[in-house]
Amino acid sequence: MPTATQTPGFKDIIVAGAGPAGLLLSLMLSQSGIPVTLLEMSKDLDKNPRATHYAAPAMFELNRAGVGADVRARGFVPAGVSWRKLDGTPIVTLDAGKLADDPDRMACLPLDQLGQLLREHLSKQKNVKLLFDHKVIGIDQDDDKAWVHVQTPEGTKKLGADYVVGCDGANSQIRRSLFGDREFPGRTWDQQIVATNTYYDFKKFGWNDSNFIVHPDHWFMAAKISNDGLWRITYGESSGLTNAELLERQPEKFRKMLPGHPDVTGYQLVNFSPYKIHQRLAKSMRVGRFLLAADAAHLCNPFGGLGLTGGIVDVGGLYDCLRGIYQNLADPSILDTYNDVRRQKYLDIIDVVSSSNIQRLFSLDPERALELDAFFQMVKRAETDPEYSVQLQNGAKSIQHDFTQYYKEGSDKARDEPISSQPVTVN
Repeated sequence: MPTATQTPGFKDIIVAGAGPAGLLLSLMLSQSGIPVTLLEMSKDLDKNPRATHYAAPAMFELNRAGVGADVRARGFVPAGVSWRKLDGTPIVTLDAGKLADDPDRMACLPLDQLGQLLREHLSKQKNVKLLFDHKVIGIDQDDDKAWVHVQTPEGTKKLGADYVVGCDGANSQIRRSLFGDREFPGRTWDQQIVATNTYYDFKKFGWNDSNFIVHPDHWFMAAKISNDGLWRITYGESSGLTNAELLERQPEKFRKMLPGHPDVTGYQLVNFSPYKIHQRLAKSMRVGRFLLAADAAHLCNPFGGLGLTGGIVDVGGLYDCLRGIYQNLADPSILDTYNDVRRQKYLDIIDVVSSSNIQRLFSLDPERALELDAFFQMVKRAETDPEYSVQLQNGAKSIQHDFTQYYKEGSDKARDEPISSQPVTVN
C-alpha cells in the first residue's frame, strides 16, 4: 500500500459483474488497500455450477489471493486425464500425480462454490462495497473519470470511479456500450454442445477423473466435479435441434455413449444445459478508463478449461497493472500493455489450443488418433517420461505474463510478494 506521505495514483475502481472474475479482482484489489465498488445485476450470486476445473495458471492466482487452500479443501485435486475410444479403451493418459505437491496443480470446485468462497473472503475486506440489483445500462467517461449508469430498485443512478472494469460476462454491457451490441469479433461453432451434471459411477469402469472420448458422432467429456459422485458430462449433438428435441434425445445418447450403456434408471440427471460455443475476442480490452477481463473480453469452447483459466489469468494481470498505478510503481500506459499482451495470449494460445482440443474429439479417426495427432504423441511420451509429463502439464502456464516487469525502474519489487501469507498445502 502507499505510505502515509504518498498520494495514491488514483482513488477508486468500479467492477461490473460479481461472477468469479469480478469477485476475484475485487478481492485482490481490496487486499492491497484499493477501494472497490462491485456491481451485480442479479439479486444474488449465480448458483449455476458451470465450469469446475482450475488449471495451474488459475491456481497460481487463487493461491496469490489466499483462497487456493480453501478451493482444494472444498473441492479436490484430480488424478489425471485420459483420452479414450467410445468403448472406453484409453488412447493416451496424463498422470497428474507426477506434479506431486505443486501448489499450482489443477484443482476442481464448481464455479458457484468458488463464487461463494470468494464472497466470504471479500466480506472480510473493509474497503469494498458489493451492490446487488445494480444493472449497468450505459457508460460515460472523460479524461479524469469514468461513469456507469445503473438501474436499481430505487431508480437509475450514475456512479463514478477512476477506472471501471467490465467482468460482466459474455453478454457484457460494458463491452456492448463500448463497441456496439454486435461487435464481438470471432466465430460460432457449427457443433451443438449439451452440458449435464449427472450422478453416474464411472469409476467402476476404471475411468479417470477426467476423460475425453474421440468419436465422429458420440464425442464427449466426462469429468468428476465433486466428491459425492457428481460428474460433468458434456457432449456434442446435431446442430439445429430445439432444446426440447435435445432433451428427448438425451437418454439414447447416454445409452450409446456411457460405459455400461445405462438406461434412464442407471443414472441421475441433475442439470441439462444446451448451448452454442464461440471463439471471440473484443476489439480492445482497454478504452480509456474502461477495461475488460474474462468472458467480457473473450470466449472459447470449454474443452480444456482455457476460458475459465484465461479469465482468471486476465484478473491477475489486471490486478498487477492497477496495483502498480495505485502504488505509483507504474504509469497508466501499463494498461495498454495489459490490452496488448492479453489479446495476443488469446490469439496465439487460447484460441488455437482450445480449438484443437475440441476438433480432435470429432475430426480424428479414433483407431488412428495416436498415429495422426502430434499432441497425442506428446502425451504418449509423457506416460513413460516423468520430467516431460510435468513439462507438458505445465504448458498452460504460457498464457501467464508478469506485468510487474513494466513497473518503473527502481521500484521496490519486494511489493510483488503474494497477497496472502496463508500457507499452501495440497490434499
